[in-house]
Amino acid sequence: MRDYFLETSLPWGYPAARALSIHLKPRGKQRWLVIAVSLAAYLVDNSVLAQTASGFDPSSHPVDQASKRRKASDPAEKLRMDPAISPPAPAPAPSPGAPFEKHAGADRAAQTRTQKTVDPFARYDNLREKGVWFNIPGAADTIDQDKGGVRSALADVGIGYIGWTHNSFANNLLPNAARSTIENQLYMGQNPTFASANFMIVTYDLSRFGISDGQIVLGAEQQHWTWDRAGPDRVGLNTLAYYQTFFDRTLELKLGYLRNQNEFTGTLFGGITGSNMSALFQGGMSTNAAPTPAVNLKYNFARALYNKASVQRSISPDGPYVQITENPTGLNWSTPHAGILLIDEAGYKSKAAPGVPDTWLRAGVGFNSSRYTSLTDPKRGRESGNNFHYIAADRQFWQNDPDGIPSRGIYGGFSIMEAPPDLNRISRYCELRLYARGAFDSRPSDLIALVASNTSWSNFAVDAALAKGQLAHRETTAITATYTAHLAPGIYAGVGLSYIHNPTSITHTPQTKDALNLLLSTLVFF
Repeated sequence: MRDYFLETSLPWGYPAARALSIHLKPRGKQRWLVIAVSLAAYLVDNSVLAQTASGFDPSSHPVDQASKRRKASDPAEKLRMDPAISPPAPAPAPSPGAPFEKHAGADRAAQTRTQKTVDPFARYDNLREKGVWFNIPGAADTIDQDKGGVRSALADVGIGYIGWTHNSFANNLLPNAARSTIENQLYMGQNPTFASANFMIVTYDLSRFGISDGQIVLGAEQQHWTWDRAGPDRVGLNTLAYYQTFFDRTLELKLGYLRNQNEFTGTLFGGITGSNMSALFQGGMSTNAAPTPAVNLKYNFARALYNKASVQRSISPDGPYVQITENPTGLNWSTPHAGILLIDEAGYKSKAAPGVPDTWLRAGVGFNSSRYTSLTDPKRGRESGNNFHYIAADRQFWQNDPDGIPSRGIYGGFSIMEAPPDLNRISRYCELRLYARGAFDSRPSDLIALVASNTSWSNFAVDAALAKGQLAHRETTAITATYTAHLAPGIYAGVGLSYIHNPTSITHTPQTKDALNLLLSTLVFF
């Protein structure tokens, strides 16, 4: 889980992106977009057919998983941060002393079925943060659960909480790693690089006052990096939000200081690997370490279709590093040159069920009024009109245990993100991923992931570096393999390897052409 949640937990497989001050002009239609949209349409059509063929009751299949409360947590789901699957309802118990009667069909099955134990942690599910695309683990998957009765006492008055610490390590194993001083470090792992991020989220339930799914969310974050350019260190606000739904959860509203990396795109899964969101951060999207004022609206159509829009105060057009440096607490209304970012995402999201594969397709655009430094002529005045667009898809191809935990199985997916090269150092990011959740019966909550990515750098920035006589590259390619294990309630650990060709941002030295990073990560919830 990158921050599983951090802006700071950008995937270790893509260290070059951490060195950026990232920056977004409308462009013509791209050939890849036509191909990707065609593939997305094919996946949607097949998912709908799968639901029809399975006989699965659409009324029990939520339109918006993030907005509907669940009664149990699937640890394999939590590795990807998707909402949990509801447990079966307990079977009715016969009256004391009454003999079993023989009835046909469902009556007989109901009477002879073993009574299920009610989940003692289900009462806390409504206190999880709402509106985000991932599902933060529930009380059952924490190290303290309800020891001493503190969690239950707070829940009695409508208060919920979740805290976690995410610690990561990257180190280039190649002998020519070109070690340097920390000040001159160019990429993650060039020197042994350690990062720690710690979070506390507190929620207050407003539905007790008749507000539909109403919730107030307050969160704080502290982070530390041994490589300052990737961080930097800060202690401050993570989120301050108000959430509620309207019209039987057809419409969701969330406003306040938000981190939209957790509201859009859905690119993170499984601890220390996942999609690189730098192409969107350079376009102004807010992060865990850099929340900004925003209003988000999501409309849930029938058949798992949705559209989500945001009006957000952009982070600094000079990138997350400048944003955090100038506003470490996150409480300032804005930073210099920052304007308004408009985001819109349309998608189709269908949860796994017996015979129905998990499917999530989404595409989005962003338009930013912030004033960016031009890469074609840095001496020219700042320009507005930056933008980005993306498309992504994830699909479950095989279910290990369809009648037990349908989310277990093998998945595949891709992401494509683009931004104009005259205002952004990353002009295109492409990714292919293959991952397995609960591949082994003995380890139903573990995740195995293989991710291949390609980052295309701005041709204007590359040409400018070459004109200065510097060594420069136009692309960075990475292949990352990780294994994330669920060791105990609330405790995850990950290990992996990432090979990166051209791990630095645009310029390099003969010694920094390649890296083979060892990746280690721990994640503990309380």
